[in-house]
Amino acid sequence: MSVLVTGGAGFIGSNFVRHLLDATNRSVITLDALTYAGSMRHLDAVLDHPRHDFVDGDIRDRSLVAELFEEVDSVVNFAAESHVDRSIDSAEPFVATNVQGTRTLLDAARDADIDRFVQISTDEVYGEIRDGTFTETDPLDPRNPYAATKAGADLLALSYHSTYDLPVLVTRSSNNFGPHQHSEKLIPKLIDRAAREESLPIYGDGSNVREWTYVQDNCRAIRTVLDEGTTGEIYNVGSGDERTNLDVARTVLDAVGAPETLIEFVEDRPGHDERYALDASKMAALGWEPEWSFEEGLERTVEHIVGRN
Repeated sequence: MSVLVTGGAGFIGSNFVRHLLDATNRSVITLDALTYAGSMRHLDAVLDHPRHDFVDGDIRDRSLVAELFEEVDSVVNFAAESHVDRSIDSAEPFVATNVQGTRTLLDAARDADIDRFVQISTDEVYGEIRDGTFTETDPLDPRNPYAATKAGADLLALSYHSTYDLPVLVTRSSNNFGPHQHSEKLIPKLIDRAAREESLPIYGDGSNVREWTYVQDNCRAIRTVLDEGTTGEIYNVGSGDERTNLDVARTVLDAVGAPETLIEFVEDRPGHDERYALDASKMAALGWEPEWSFEEGLERTVEHIVGRN
C-alpha cells in the first residue's frame, strides 16, 4: 500500500510519516507547501529512505494532486493552517487551505478511486464543554475561525462519503505535543522561553483546560483508523489527561528547572474556549489506547527543544 501524506513536513504530519516508515512496509509520498509551519528539517531522518518521496507543492494545485493520486492507494490529510491566534488576525488563509484545499483533495480522490481518505481534524470543532466529554455524534460549535474551517472541512469530507461513497474517515484529536511542534504553540513556546529564563505568557488566569496527547500516540491512533476504521465514521483521539494551562506552565518550569516567577498572566484572547475533553471509547474499541504519560512525553519534548537551542 502507498500513502500520500499531505502536510507531512508539519508537526503531526512529519511524525506520522516517520511512524509509517518505521512501523509498516508502506511506501509514503509526502506533499507539503513548506509554509512557516512546515520544514524539511522535520523529515531529515527519512529524506533518503527508499520507501519515501517528498514533493514540494500545494494541496490546492489540482494537476499536481491528480498526478500524485495516481501513485497511491490512501490519503491522510494533515495539510492545514492550524494556529488559533493567526486565524483571529486573518481567516483568509485558513479558508483557502483548510476548506478549499480539502475540496481539491476530495475531488481528486473521487477521480482516482482512492481506497481510504483520512481527514485529520481537531477537538476544537466541538467548541467548549464545561462538564463531561464530547462524543463523535455531538453537534459542532466552533468558536474561532480556525475551528470553523476545520469543522467545514470535516463536513465537506463526510458529505463526499454520503453523496459519492468516497471512503472518508475523520479523526479528531485533543491537543498534541512533542518534537517538531512549531514554537508558536503553547508547550514548545513555554519550554523555549523557560530555557532562556524569559517570561511565560499565560492567557487570562490560566484556568482554561486542555486534554493533552503525545504526538506518537496520535500517530498510532491515525494508523489504526487507516487500517481498521469504518468509512464514514469519526474517531475521537484523546488521552484523558486534562490540565489547566497554568498547570502545564508549572510542569514545564519544573521540567526545565526554572522558577515559577517567570509566569506572566496576559490579556485573554477573544473567544477562548474554557475546556475541551473527548470520549475516545470508539478508538478503544479498535484496540488503541495511549501509551505515553504527559510527563514522559514532556521529558522527550524538553530534550528535543533544549538540545536544539
